[in-house]
Amino acid sequence: MDDFLAARSQMALSLGFHIIYACIGMVMPFFMAVSHYRWLKTDDDNFKNITKAWSKGVAIFFATGAVSGTMLSFELGLLWPNFMEHAGPVFGMPFSLEGTAFFIEAIALGFFLYGWDRFNRWFHWFTGVVVGISGLASGILVVSANAWMNSPAGFDVQNGEFVNVDPMAAMFNEAWFTQALHMTLAAFAATGFAVAGVHAFMIMRKQNVAFHARAFKIAASFGAVAALLQPLSGDLSAKDVAVRQPAKLAAMEAHFHTEASAPLIIGGLPDEANKKVDYAIKLPGMLSFLVHGNFTGVVEGLDKIPAEELPPVTVTHFAFQIMVGIGMFLVLVSLLYFGTLWRKKSWLNNRLFLWLFIIATPLGFLAVEAGWVVTEVGRQPWIIYGIMRTSDAVTPMPGIAYSFYLFTAIYVSLSVLVIFLLYRQIKMVPVLYDAKKESQIPS
Repeated sequence: MDDFLAARSQMALSLGFHIIYACIGMVMPFFMAVSHYRWLKTDDDNFKNITKAWSKGVAIFFATGAVSGTMLSFELGLLWPNFMEHAGPVFGMPFSLEGTAFFIEAIALGFFLYGWDRFNRWFHWFTGVVVGISGLASGILVVSANAWMNSPAGFDVQNGEFVNVDPMAAMFNEAWFTQALHMTLAAFAATGFAVAGVHAFMIMRKQNVAFHARAFKIAASFGAVAALLQPLSGDLSAKDVAVRQPAKLAAMEAHFHTEASAPLIIGGLPDEANKKVDYAIKLPGMLSFLVHGNFTGVVEGLDKIPAEELPPVTVTHFAFQIMVGIGMFLVLVSLLYFGTLWRKKSWLNNRLFLWLFIIATPLGFLAVEAGWVVTEVGRQPWIIYGIMRTSDAVTPMPGIAYSFYLFTAIYVSLSVLVIFLLYRQIKMVPVLYDAKKESQIPS
């Protein structure tokens, strides 16, 4: 493995693991706050126990997210020194604000974990809300920095130097809102379905049904609402990408030829050598409609992109298809879930219905990973779009491959530890009721 590939692989590995920890860490506090609120309003001890159980999960992912995030911050400087030298002063503001949000989150989490029976009940609940808000702000600020890489703003380039820096313009670049919105909804959908799937599995096993049923409804509701909103944010993101990064959109759709009434491609195997897509379903005019709002607009293809600036088409297209395919499946499950709550509550105890959520448990995070592949791989060969190439930003230090192997071992070990801790937490859920006597899910 050459050093350039090793540096990119290490960054991809680190981001791939960290994004899961970060998504759960920024979303779970909101589940916890809702459960806590329900306990304060109803005095149902099931909600209190759910809150305590979820708070331990929040603590686990806060710790692992802090570790993996710290490793990422070091990697930026060690693996991409040329990038940080030029770009650091421009987008340093969102990173510094992210650090502030992280400290607030840490303090609020400490108050929450050790505040049981020590603080006023509503102040204690409020500290949990602060954990969620600060964690969400932290995630959005990091995404803002990534959006800047896709839509650089807030500086001028003179003689290879970044001058006339405007940190606010850099932070609120043209891509930040659509990218932050899409990522936030993805985090809620992925975490909601993952948590709901775990509780659905425990319901199906008839273990502590009242506890898991209430937890399932909270998580599934968050996940379903986010999943239903996600296609709308995806449409906004695609329209934005079509304007700013036509090469990325063309790679996402494997759209080789510039044409009017461009078809939307579903599936298929891109043949980059012959510039075509085999075995695809083509919907005439639909890509033009999604980009321009009409069925006759011209959509720029890969044939308009210089050869040295073409992104990896096959990887980007497959990742995009995986993301969209999973997203549509979660939309269907969400519609079924809300339909069940409205007309068929008895289905909440149906094994096939529960199996849908069990199957969906990992899918949201697979979609998140695929989405980040689209974002990062689709931007290549640029690390700062149109300004700096990835190959010009990498460290000249040799032996990066050994660092990649070491970090791989660290992240795998960290993930095994997290799985073990979560498994132990689930097993430690108190037996609230006799499962044999309570086999039905409460309304």
